[in-house]
Amino acid sequence: MEQDYFSTRATVREYTDEEVSDEMLRDVIQKAVHAPTCGNMQLYSVIVTRNREMKSRLEPLHFNQPASTGCNIILTICADFNRFTRWCEIREAKPGYNNFHSFVEAMTDAVIFAQQIVTIAEMNGIGTCYLGTVNYNAAEIACLLNLPDLVVPVASISLGYPKNKPEQSERLPIDAVMHYERYRKDSDSEIERLFSDKENFATNRKFVEENNKRNLAEVFTDIRYPKEMNETVSASFLNILKEKGFL
Repeated sequence: MEQDYFSTRATVREYTDEEVSDEMLRDVIQKAVHAPTCGNMQLYSVIVTRNREMKSRLEPLHFNQPASTGCNIILTICADFNRFTRWCEIREAKPGYNNFHSFVEAMTDAVIFAQQIVTIAEMNGIGTCYLGTVNYNAAEIACLLNLPDLVVPVASISLGYPKNKPEQSERLPIDAVMHYERYRKDSDSEIERLFSDKENFATNRKFVEENNKRNLAEVFTDIRYPKEMNETVSASFLNILKEKGFL
């Protein structure tokens, strides 16, 4: 392990044409399943999309972003209580996992598993990028991938060998996220100080100028994640939770 891996890692959005071998992928997944899991139930599944035809159908559901169209593999990680429920039923045990609490448990398992995949892949020289669009089109992705009841997509990751060394994104200072004993309520001036490096990051200043906004906060609230979009995605995702039997 590189001593400085965790402080120097960066998301990769441009990939070479070199394929990630099936052997390498299976090794990454095999190691990732040792991630922590609720009650050792392993409430997740991962759908591997490598086939060109299937990938071409999945890419538009990720808005054809370059990290999806240019990668070698797309992994869709699902919160999965279907497999465990079926096992219980086969063993004549009475499952009670068609509820929101069970979805949260499965989602937590799936997200931990996803991050384990990312870490192991990157430590083996494979580039990764979380495709944040999975929640926007969860129902369509579920239909395309033939997901049964109690299985919902919660994370997507593109994989491939990096085309170049990506620039690191800025991060808030540790004092912004670390609290002692109880949650600390920061003053307005302290909040401004904690976000100052982010606001002054060259790429973010460019976002503000290109979008003709007064500041970076408005880029987030008005352009990237506006209220109306959040409410639309929320309604859509709640609907798929109902369709898949979690609500």
